[in-house]
Amino acid sequence: MSQKTLYQRLGGYDGITCFANNLLPRLQSDETLGRFWKNRSDDGIEREKQLLIDFICTNAGGPVYYTGRNMKLSHKGMKISESDWQVFFQHAGATMEALAVPAQEVEDVVAFVTSLKADIVELA
Repeated sequence: MSQKTLYQRLGGYDGITCFANNLLPRLQSDETLGRFWKNRSDDGIEREKQLLIDFICTNAGGPVYYTGRNMKLSHKGMKISESDWQVFFQHAGATMEALAVPAQEVEDVVAFVTSLKADIVELA
């Protein structure tokens, strides 16, 4: 019997979509992080959400092909600070708690997202 992928353990495409649907409104309405979505069209935000879903699915071992840019290029020039990063993690944690994501999966997601930090956060 093979071990399930993180994609499967997160509920597959539907589970990851539910995560994105819960997380993004939190980020957009945040006093600190909302600036990243200010003056964006609804279509642009939906495209960004789809890219997030595809990125997570692909990197969690799912059968989805991510067509977006790498994290460094996608976030270059956004001036994402360490403080922004910490606020993001608070919202991601609240989302996982709200969705009752099991502890092992939370650990695995946190480890993966943390591995992306150097490509996302701009050092001052």
